[in-house]
Amino acid sequence: MAITDIKAFAHLSAADIESLGHELDTIRRNVENSLGEKDAKYIRRSIAAQRILEAAGRATLFASKKRWAWLTGTALLSVAKIIENMELGHNISHGQWDWMNDPEIHSTTWEWDMTGTSAQWKAAHNYSHHMYTNVLEMDDDLGFGILRMTRDEEWKPVNLVQPVANLFLAALFEWGIALHDLAAQKEQMGIPPTSFFPPRNVVNEPNKAFWRKAGKQVAKDFVIYPALTGPAWKSTLKANATANLVRNLWAYAVIFCGHFPDGAEKFTVEQFENETQGEWYLRQMLGSANFDAGPVMGFMSGNLSYQIEHHLFPDLPSNRYPEVSVKVRELCDKYDLPYTTGSLAKQYLLAFRTIHKLALPDQWLKRTSDDAPETSSERKFAGISLPSMPTWNGSEWLAEHSASEWLAEHQPHWGLDPVTGERRGLRSAMQEAKVALKEKAAHEKQVLREAKLALQEKARAERALLTDKAQRGGWFSRKLRRTR
Repeated sequence: MAITDIKAFAHLSAADIESLGHELDTIRRNVENSLGEKDAKYIRRSIAAQRILEAAGRATLFASKKRWAWLTGTALLSVAKIIENMELGHNISHGQWDWMNDPEIHSTTWEWDMTGTSAQWKAAHNYSHHMYTNVLEMDDDLGFGILRMTRDEEWKPVNLVQPVANLFLAALFEWGIALHDLAAQKEQMGIPPTSFFPPRNVVNEPNKAFWRKAGKQVAKDFVIYPALTGPAWKSTLKANATANLVRNLWAYAVIFCGHFPDGAEKFTVEQFENETQGEWYLRQMLGSANFDAGPVMGFMSGNLSYQIEHHLFPDLPSNRYPEVSVKVRELCDKYDLPYTTGSLAKQYLLAFRTIHKLALPDQWLKRTSDDAPETSSERKFAGISLPSMPTWNGSEWLAEHSASEWLAEHQPHWGLDPVTGERRGLRSAMQEAKVALKEKAAHEKQVLREAKLALQEKARAERALLTDKAQRGGWFSRKLRRTR
């Protein structure tokens, strides 16, 4: 299963995790205390730049019958929609700029350029996802209800089509998020799911809010703005549809790179039930992933290239994530924790592989939910002898003990290395486990090779014996004929 005891998995004591939590609290306070005019200028300039790009794009589309104008206008509008979605709508709705007390840039008043309502998104995302990040059966963002992203979820025949479902989700991401958030809000309010055939629970406040917003969005992009360009309405409509598609694909890629590559761990309800603030911080660090980005790509992703930092401090201004990441990396080095990051292409390909792999039944897969790259737990160290700890004898040991008991027994072997003085934690344990697994695989391969050679030698000996018997039998038959 997924991680049931974060202390055992992270190779940290309760005191270590409490200390880590205090240091992360200090990072938060330092950023909050330093917020000022420079940050306010950043968000105001971002809003101004987005609006200029959108106005320029829509103005250019008046001439969209000409190829150059269509390409230019579509590109400008695509960039404007990405910025509004990622850097503005997402982050403002998180309350990152509420400290300014500007009613126009506040989480309670901002309505983003997306199909779903900001209110429904905040209810489903800000609370549900960020509180229960990657907790099985609690975080609905684990696959958005249509994709199986961990082996802890039971395989169903419908999962066979999830590679195709993934393509539709990517192309229609704003609709997927909107419907997901609508369902989440209705569940929170205790409203049964809507059914059209037969009609049931169709008229309710969440549905009405959703269709009002969706209707306005569709009318704006596919009726009003195309109509304003007169004879160029067809090319303008195509440009708007293309810009929405580009924005959807980019937002989808950014979100999947931050949540589903290898190293973004999953957790059980048991881990969450008695979680301390320090363990909550640690769960955010271990359950998220970054991708490498410079200033431009960082801005275009709403600085969600720093997904680890965003999950630690979702309501801190996004422009501060780069400097926060330096501090978080230092803490990862101090406590010997992994800091999961990689190129955008690498992170997405890892998530893409998981989508296709977990579409298959578990019996077709080699790994288990304890040691699979996309889902691991403290049990992944079972049966592996590491230099830093005695062997944990896997399933036989677990039949009579708990992970907490294993932690208590092996914890003295963690902490500071007596030789180097450096902390030995999860990162070292994973590296050593990787080496141990390679050595184990090499040993098993050698054993199989030796067994194969032994069987071949035995077969040769048996063939030689049979040949000798056949030859002796032939000699005896010839001698018998001569005597007759």
